[in-house]
Amino acid sequence: MSGEREPLLGHAGTLSGHGSLRRRSPGSEIEEIEQEFEEEDVLTLRQVFQPNTMKQYVKRCCNVHDAKNKFPIIKWLPKYSLQDFQCDLISGLTVALTVLPQGLAYAVIANLPPQYGLYSAFMGCFVYTLLGTSKDITLGPTAIMSLMTAAFASSPIPNDPTYALILTLVCGVVQFLMGVLHLGIMVNFISYPVINAFTSAAAITIAFGQVKGILGLHDIPREFLHMVYETCKKIPETRVWDLTMGLSAIVVLLLMKQLRKIKWRQPGPNERIPMIVLVFRKFIWLSSIAANAIIVITCSGIAAILEKYGHGDALSVTGHVKAGLPPFKPPNFSLQNGNTTITTGQIFGDIGAGLIVVPILGLVESIAIGKAFARQNNYKILPNQELLAIGAANIMSSFVSAYPVTGSFSRTAVNSQSGVRTPMAGVWTGGIIILALAFLTPLFEYVPKSALSAVIISAVIQMVDYEIVMKFWKIEKLALIPWAVTFLTSFGLGIEYGILIGIGVHLLILLYPVARPRITVQYLDYVVITFNQSIRYPSVEYLQNKVTQYMYKNEDEGVPLSVILDCQHLTSGLDYTTIMGLIEIIADFKRKDVHFSMAGVKKSIIKELNNADVKDIIYGDSIEDSIRKIKEAEKHGSFEDQLESITIINGKLAGATAVNASPVPGRRLPRLAGGVEPRPVSKLAQEPDRRLAQKPQSNLAFESSDSEEEDKPGSPSSKNGGFRM
Repeated sequence: MSGEREPLLGHAGTLSGHGSLRRRSPGSEIEEIEQEFEEEDVLTLRQVFQPNTMKQYVKRCCNVHDAKNKFPIIKWLPKYSLQDFQCDLISGLTVALTVLPQGLAYAVIANLPPQYGLYSAFMGCFVYTLLGTSKDITLGPTAIMSLMTAAFASSPIPNDPTYALILTLVCGVVQFLMGVLHLGIMVNFISYPVINAFTSAAAITIAFGQVKGILGLHDIPREFLHMVYETCKKIPETRVWDLTMGLSAIVVLLLMKQLRKIKWRQPGPNERIPMIVLVFRKFIWLSSIAANAIIVITCSGIAAILEKYGHGDALSVTGHVKAGLPPFKPPNFSLQNGNTTITTGQIFGDIGAGLIVVPILGLVESIAIGKAFARQNNYKILPNQELLAIGAANIMSSFVSAYPVTGSFSRTAVNSQSGVRTPMAGVWTGGIIILALAFLTPLFEYVPKSALSAVIISAVIQMVDYEIVMKFWKIEKLALIPWAVTFLTSFGLGIEYGILIGIGVHLLILLYPVARPRITVQYLDYVVITFNQSIRYPSVEYLQNKVTQYMYKNEDEGVPLSVILDCQHLTSGLDYTTIMGLIEIIADFKRKDVHFSMAGVKKSIIKELNNADVKDIIYGDSIEDSIRKIKEAEKHGSFEDQLESITIINGKLAGATAVNASPVPGRRLPRLAGGVEPRPVSKLAQEPDRRLAQKPQSNLAFESSDSEEEDKPGSPSSKNGGFRM
């Protein structure tokens, strides 16, 4: 399976090849838009909602290519060969031997009876075979999903699965909708330091939670700090047989898993390896792969022998496991607790943030695993199609009494190492699980709890990545902050809150440069201010303060300078808050009688500012062009606002007010006919003034002051209060 895919949204009205869109505009003009996308070709909303575009989109959604994208099995099944069948059969059986003991163990972590781990292990395999794009991934119960289920969906009734099944259905619906809406990009906002810290903290929490199984202790709380305290407190109650079997199982498991790392000597060109050697190597490899199953079967045999000879209480065993397949039915959305009915609303309220956290964690875990093995085995996966596959798997799994499932790293590694060829291996894995539920459940009651705890500890202990701290220190020390916050809060507040807080902290770190961009200031003829990124609303107030600060080259003199905003990094449009901030800056500049210029700004942004009726900005093609235009404006004067009133003192034009009630700077006062000359506004306060009657045929209201020269011949004013232009 190649993993290649066709564009999902495609190119409506395409006349040229891939990556180009040709469409006819209302003016019958043809535009060519060249677009290159890393993952998928996406049309803008404006294009999508055009009638012709929507028609083409519907056609593309109902063709063979789109069907192959939605059901990848259509691509690889016609090419399925006998060799593919053999490899997939071996891989499926091997994974089944791994998931059988893990399913029983993970159900205990989820606070559910053991059979629910097996219920969660088969339906996801079948669904992923139809919809998945990775040949290696195997879906089922995992340690982290089990822990999340216990954290968010523990029913008030012991061993009741109602909360867990509802969480499974909601996870599936959320993940499926995210796939339909192409929201796979959301996983990119969960950074690697947060995921790594969460994984390590979860592994430690899970491993320490299984210490009680190794020691044979009971009544240990789930919260980490209380769990550590109670476990240490009850150490004197340790059961020797459980401790011996648990420690022995851990040691043997770790040794057996090392067998798969053996590098056998390769034969020479003319050398043949004897068949017995090949069989021995295959046996060693298979033993390392099926180590969990071998340990569980061996320990169960020991427990059965002790039971036969009257020492059944020496070991803590799993006990009765319900036989048979689960009924196929939707989850119950209400629960009867004694005389109290727990309604659907109460259940959703109790699950709370888990309705969002668990689906996102599930898709993050699965997509991360899929991408890792896709790179390793040289093929590609579709993230949004993976969301559809995981979502559908969880929806269908909720009908067979499963708790949330996702991709398992350990079983995916086993699947890949077993030589899997296609997702068909999941069919064989699911089939073995169904057979085990139908015929082998009576044997599961002899499985020692210490053996299951050993399986879990040996599986999750490898997830603790302690070396990453030094890598962060050498590469990016700032990454240690979200890592440490996630890691510590996972222990202090709970694993479910640790990842939420970690994501929030790293998003704040991500947004801080947006709110506080770096600024470069140059003092040429005027002040040139350059931001290292586009301006967004969190940085508007910061922009205003810095522009006001840097417009004074020497704060002692207090002489403001005109400012040129270098817009070379302003590549995207302006939001409304930013435009309002620019209007406030321009108003302040007008009061201080200086100019504001934007150099190298895109035409689309100029259009936005014009649509917002932002005036008195000097646009320059470059910094030099802005400097030239500011000098011309200072020399000739320019003011775009319509005048509402002017003030005359001693026959001279001394001031004016625009229609927006803002004062007009002195050098921008218009030159009027009739010998009236502009006068510096700064002298207005030194002389009394008087408002004159408005001239009927003018839209200006005039103001004048009485003086000794008012009645002299030749005065532009007369006693009747009129003013002749």
